[in-house]
Amino acid sequence: MFLEKDQNNSQRTGWIEVVCGSMFSGKTEELIRRLNRARIAKQKVEIFKPEVDTRYDETDVVSHDSKAVSSIPVQNASQILFYADDFEVVGIDEAQFFGDELVPVCNELAQRGKRVIVAGLDMDFMGKPFGPIPALLATAEYVTKVHAICIRCGNLAQYSHRTVKNDKLVMLGETDSYEPLCRYCYNKALKEQ
Repeated sequence: MFLEKDQNNSQRTGWIEVVCGSMFSGKTEELIRRLNRARIAKQKVEIFKPEVDTRYDETDVVSHDSKAVSSIPVQNASQILFYADDFEVVGIDEAQFFGDELVPVCNELAQRGKRVIVAGLDMDFMGKPFGPIPALLATAEYVTKVHAICIRCGNLAQYSHRTVKNDKLVMLGETDSYEPLCRYCYNKALKEQ
């Protein structure tokens, strides 16, 4: 664990928490919940999101159930280091869009004594590990995997199945383009394509 001394010469510990899962599993909702609890505890909190994520709002982080919180959109992960100095708790949404540079940024923030809460997809639409999330899972102190409900059978879903033809890795979309599926239904859907 990384330690940093504050003005009172006491030890302050930083760490990384990762909330991951498929689309529609409640990752952003859980991120917002944790940040709100930190605010209730009078901690200085800020949330960041990638500029490319404009699905619900240009600046706010918005969950699928319409919970919203003001955020700072950034072009790349290194910008977070510039803005985060004044905050004790740093939230990062849609982490899969930041690329591998997010891992050293999160580790640097934790080393500075910050609580870093990261939310993102752990797999892409092809069922492969997505962006920096696998490396963050390996270095995080706390990992929470959340699940959606399979839209076809009602079991727990861990896959984000793309329902439209598009081979681009990054394609912003909602229920018009993706559906949460369990392992069985996901593999069945791939065979049907």
